[in-house]
Amino acid sequence: MASDTLSQTQKALLDLRQRILSGAIIGGTRLYEVALAEELATSRTPVRAALSRLAEEGLLERGRGGGFVVRSFALADVVDTIDLRGVLEGTAARYAAERGIGPEDMAQAQATLREIDRILSGKTLDMEAYSRLNTRFHAILAQMSQSTTLQRELARITALPFASPSAFLEDHNRPESLQRTMTVAQAQHHAILEAIVARESARAEAVTREHARAARRNVEFLLSQEAALREGVPSLALLNN
Repeated sequence: MASDTLSQTQKALLDLRQRILSGAIIGGTRLYEVALAEELATSRTPVRAALSRLAEEGLLERGRGGGFVVRSFALADVVDTIDLRGVLEGTAARYAAERGIGPEDMAQAQATLREIDRILSGKTLDMEAYSRLNTRFHAILAQMSQSTTLQRELARITALPFASPSAFLEDHNRPESLQRTMTVAQAQHHAILEAIVARESARAEAVTREHARAARRNVEFLLSQEAALREGVPSLALLNN
């Protein structure tokens, strides 16, 4: 594929993904290559590639008779997926504790946690930096498992926006609540790493699973709130509740 086509595919991918995640394109909408190509001022080839990629990410599904349809998810789908991530990450933590971690992984994990500590101790909450570092820590945790199979399955799960480690943290309307949530999550990060270093596999797995349950409680809380509060969290646009 030529570089120009790759560039057009990337643009189409970013544009369509943003529209789906923001709720601009709602679940159940059928997407047509020709119409999208005209709307995005590009050819059908990059649009087709972008649609295929979004299907791999779980945001689209192939419709009857061809083409793609935007997926929507029930709360049960979200809860089950987050629980599954907790099981997989708990297994990663257990493997890491049982197999031991190398100095490079240890240094990366410690440096990441120090950065998160710094952010949480600041006067203002840098959500973008926190989300980035939180995602990095979880990626390091998967890497510590020394299991390519486990890492591959975790990558598949966390590709869904609502299942990523930093899902549902976008809302800026409740900074004090978010600060408390992230402080508890960071304490769990430290506990996970400490258990791994101490080779306490059962504790490492248990704390990691509990850590994932916080994301479940967060989405359930957000869905119980008024629409004005939910609007601050784009990932909720994927739900058909």
